[in-house]
Amino acid sequence: MTTAPSPGSAGTPGTSAEAIPREAWVMLAVATVGFAINFWAWALVSPLGAFFTDELGLSALEKSLLVAVPVVVGSLGRIPVGAMTDRFGARLMFPLISAMTILPVLFIGYVGNDSYPMMLLGGFVLGLGGTTFAIGVPLVNSWFPPAKRGTALGIFGAGMGGTAISAFTTVGLKDSFGLAFPFTLVAILLALYGVASYALLRDAPGRTAVTGGVLRRTWETFRLPVTLQMSFLYAVGFGGFVAFSVYLPTYLRDAFGLTPGDAALRTAGFVVLAVIMRPVGGVLSDRFHPLPVLVGCFAVVTAFAAVSALERPLEWTGTVAFLAMAAALGASSGAVFALVALAAPAGKVGAVTGIVGAAGGLGGFAPPLVMGAIYGWSGNYKPGLWLLAGTALLAAAYTFWGMRSVGRPARAK
Repeated sequence: MTTAPSPGSAGTPGTSAEAIPREAWVMLAVATVGFAINFWAWALVSPLGAFFTDELGLSALEKSLLVAVPVVVGSLGRIPVGAMTDRFGARLMFPLISAMTILPVLFIGYVGNDSYPMMLLGGFVLGLGGTTFAIGVPLVNSWFPPAKRGTALGIFGAGMGGTAISAFTTVGLKDSFGLAFPFTLVAILLALYGVASYALLRDAPGRTAVTGGVLRRTWETFRLPVTLQMSFLYAVGFGGFVAFSVYLPTYLRDAFGLTPGDAALRTAGFVVLAVIMRPVGGVLSDRFHPLPVLVGCFAVVTAFAAVSALERPLEWTGTVAFLAMAAALGASSGAVFALVALAAPAGKVGAVTGIVGAAGGLGGFAPPLVMGAIYGWSGNYKPGLWLLAGTALLAAAYTFWGMRSVGRPARAK
């Protein structure tokens, strides 16, 4: 009988001849669907930011806070949820978090949407949906051998496309069927998924539940060099993706005079390409190892951020530059977690994922603030884009020279 690999087992890409059980692919599919639905819920407020601004008479700062609260809470919440997944397993945590996310979804849709304080409260709890990333990664990691973890985690990571589903559908559903409808639809999907995941999900054979307090284990994980290294790389890669997905419409309108609809459509193309490239980054990591993939991705971002800083016309130079950055940022996100799968200690994959995932989510919110401040000071975005190029270059150099042995087997002496 074929058994799944133990969590955190060592290995190098392309060296495992271990067969992958059919059940592993089922677990990957169930986890990816759950990740997408929960991320759809997590992102319900952002597309309605303009609507709530008018309805509640919000200032620009209040609108920014309303949109940011679920994302920040969802990012930070990955830390304890990842540690709890190491202890209790994804079979319990996935349906539990999905069921708990129903409450803030219905609260915002039916109760709290006429009051700004109530919206903030609902958005705070809605952050639960964003924590499911830290549940799925250790689950998928435990079912696949090292040589296939990059591919599997890349496929799972494509579930972040749930945010794109929300962006494309929420406003249209609200306009056609009323404000409560998109929230009701997502609540039903969450309920159906909660039942299905409890029936279908299984933790990998041989999984050993870790013991000890969550705070102590989280602190011990935070002190691991691999945790801080991955957090930096993910803050640059995934954080860059989040920053562009949030701020690119504003940039395109200010820098190139696009209409809101055109800017939104181009941003959607950026997001979709990044989502598609995340599994590609995982596949390439399995074939060549994550480190050269990351170096290449950050080098591409460096080059095309510099091109964008010149603010060339969008047709075609500017468009190609932004799409190249989308592809590289998406692939780098997949490569980071392929490296986490190789380098994280056994029993700490969930905890490491939680901290790294939090760093990626939070890494997306500093750049928009910096870009806005730079534009207010100088009247253009060029310094901000040069700063992005420099940061990506630093990440490429650090990956090449400072991490060359991470995730590789130790050489015999």
